[in-house]
Amino acid sequence: MLPTPPASTETVHDLQLYRVDPAQLKAELAAGLLATPASVSPKFFYDRLGSHLFDAITELPEYYPTRTEAAIFGQQLPEMAAHLPGHAVWIDLGAGSCAKAASLFGTVRPAAYLPVDISAAYLAKALEPLRRDHPDLPMLGIGLDFSARWELPPAASAWLAERGLDSSPRCVFYPGSSIGNFGPDEALRLLSESHAVCREGGPGSGLLIGVDRVKDAAVLEPAYDDALGVTAAFNRNLLLHVNRQLGSDFQPSAWEHVAFFNRDASRIEMHLAARQPQTVGWPGGQRRFVAGERIHTENSYKWEPDAFAALLQRAGFARPLHWTDPQGWFSVFWAPA
Repeated sequence: MLPTPPASTETVHDLQLYRVDPAQLKAELAAGLLATPASVSPKFFYDRLGSHLFDAITELPEYYPTRTEAAIFGQQLPEMAAHLPGHAVWIDLGAGSCAKAASLFGTVRPAAYLPVDISAAYLAKALEPLRRDHPDLPMLGIGLDFSARWELPPAASAWLAERGLDSSPRCVFYPGSSIGNFGPDEALRLLSESHAVCREGGPGSGLLIGVDRVKDAAVLEPAYDDALGVTAAFNRNLLLHVNRQLGSDFQPSAWEHVAFFNRDASRIEMHLAARQPQTVGWPGGQRRFVAGERIHTENSYKWEPDAFAALLQRAGFARPLHWTDPQGWFSVFWAPA
């Protein structure tokens, strides 16, 4: 039997900087439902059930991004690592389970690991086994909504300084093509903020990011509208989450999942379409939907490599390096700061 690694003796105080304002959340939902066209932010996909459904989506044969990106890292990480900074502070955006970053630790040897997600409590659970397996690697979970504004909080900078890592290079890690949920202007803003975070670190800092690419609609559309209907359930589950947050009375069975590639905008769009005329109410408001009327729930932008490289340079990064799979379906970029 292998010995259990010693537990870290360091007292850990993960940072929870995102606070839910129920009134603001209700106002945001109501404004989206009353807009023309109606919309709900994709962040409302991720209640407990929604997160499990998304995990199931990544296992579907139609959903290529997760396994394609993993294959790129699996096959080309040694070449990537030759360009990445050594002894760097890894800052993992949208870290979730932290599994993607953790799979690289043996090769990239980070000096510290700072996963960022909206819930520090969720991160703390994810970090428990990592802290056992890597007792000498400092780790700090950061509960933060980086989609609104992204900067490394002062408390995290102080934590790095206490460990003598304030001048270490930084690797901002943003895998999974989540940048696609941002329109081009929003993506430029987030990348520019990531560049600023990198520039606060030492020489060699940069951004390692996964990006989904433009391809035939026959490949793209099934990834968002699978034969088993898991993505449809994921989309409709958003309505149950809205009901809990807003006090509305959506009936998920009265809505049809719609997903298609908008080639002009270079994005997959997901919607929910009313199967029949209906009125949805909530405290202080209501909306009448005609049959076929849609609620826009998500965009997922797809990029050509040259266009995304140009976007990175507009954000302040140097000319990036680029790796892809044999089919050219997905790209991983290393953008030096």
